[in-house]
Amino acid sequence: MPRPPKNASPLDRLRHYCAYQERCHSEVKAKLRDWEVPWQEHDELVATLVAENYLNELRYAKLYARSKMRQKQWGVQKIKQGLKAKQVSDYCIREALKELVADEYNDALQKAATRKWEALKTETPLVRKHKLVRYLLSKGYESEAVWALVNRLAGE
Repeated sequence: MPRPPKNASPLDRLRHYCAYQERCHSEVKAKLRDWEVPWQEHDELVATLVAENYLNELRYAKLYARSKMRQKQWGVQKIKQGLKAKQVSDYCIREALKELVADEYNDALQKAATRKWEALKTETPLVRKHKLVRYLLSKGYESEAVWALVNRLAGE
């Protein structure tokens, strides 16, 4: 789809914007504000994009959750926080998190933990454990899973 000219209608420009990459409603509305489209037209334009299937919040949430887990090794908490920041509905967030495969999720946690554990070799054992726990919690993993994995890596 070729890029529409600057003087194209906002709807044509939005179609291109949404066809290029999955978007959520808040991103589309932010783009409309950037383009200085009157706010009275925002809801109608978004509704048109939804009707034409250019915009689907559930599809966006599922893709966001899968990609953040696979590419950045994010945990459930951080994914949920990111979706809330994008103003995605609670229903879509719950459905997206159901899509995460437990084996893949555990592999992502294991991969992130092992990489960081190896990087902390010069630290004392207690400092190493605490730095790893802080790192994994900041990645959004649940504390029970983090502590169980850290104790296993530390040989306890």
